[in-house]
Amino acid sequence: MNIGIRLHDTAPGSLKERLAFARAQGFSCAHVALSKVLEDFSMADAPEKLTEEYALRVRQDFDESGLECAVLGCYLNLADPNPERRARTQEIYKAHLRFAAKIGARVVGTETYANPESRFAEPASQSEEAFRLFMDSLKPVVRCAEETGAELAVEPVWYHIVSTPERAARMLEELPSDRLRIILDAVNLIAPEKADRAEEIIRRAISLLGDRVRILHMKDYVITPEGKMDACACGLGSMRYEQLLSFAAERNLPMTLENTVPDNAEQARLYLEHLAEKL
Repeated sequence: MNIGIRLHDTAPGSLKERLAFARAQGFSCAHVALSKVLEDFSMADAPEKLTEEYALRVRQDFDESGLECAVLGCYLNLADPNPERRARTQEIYKAHLRFAAKIGARVVGTETYANPESRFAEPASQSEEAFRLFMDSLKPVVRCAEETGAELAVEPVWYHIVSTPERAARMLEELPSDRLRIILDAVNLIAPEKADRAEEIIRRAISLLGDRVRILHMKDYVITPEGKMDACACGLGSMRYEQLLSFAAERNLPMTLENTVPDNAEQARLYLEHLAEKL
């Protein structure tokens, strides 16, 4: 199994040190969000900072660690209603795609935020207007992915613009590029009031999106007495993983853990590996 971790969930350190921490805990790939890993990296400056020289250093760090870069994170709002901010965001995405191709990252990962500063905050984030603005903004970014040979992977989230397996399938149908992919985070598709339907939602996501999924994000959840969903490390909540682990094995998909801390990350990995052995 190819199980990885978000580098900003490891013990603090440089990129090289965080990769070493991940390797020491038995991980084989990593999700890197540069602004969360490096103190001197600002997303706003990405088009200027993501140079050829910098890509060579990052690739060397990954190569020396023996870890694959599964995801290069770029989680910015492509549906920002402000045209100037949206145009700048598109340039940041394009810079990440060019950088991803140079460092050998599988995908540039993103979500379709319901930004609280946007007029598309919940519930309007799931309107047709929000979807159309997102799609219009997405198209030039996907064209850049096609030109660079990189892949952009969208992660559906139940309260975002691309909120359901059906909406994600519609996105893929309207923009049928082999450089537009999916990150499947099953917990992010489960609204708290639909937790009793989790298995059905996962089954539907795999059925509709399976051919386009490139990465799985793996975490767990607990429902609080107030009816909210709190994410946690795998094995600490109510999530069932059999469908996801079988799917990952069939497609040889990497999985990156979320919502871990250094003290429980290795145990979360072992929990999934032991479950997989029983399938």
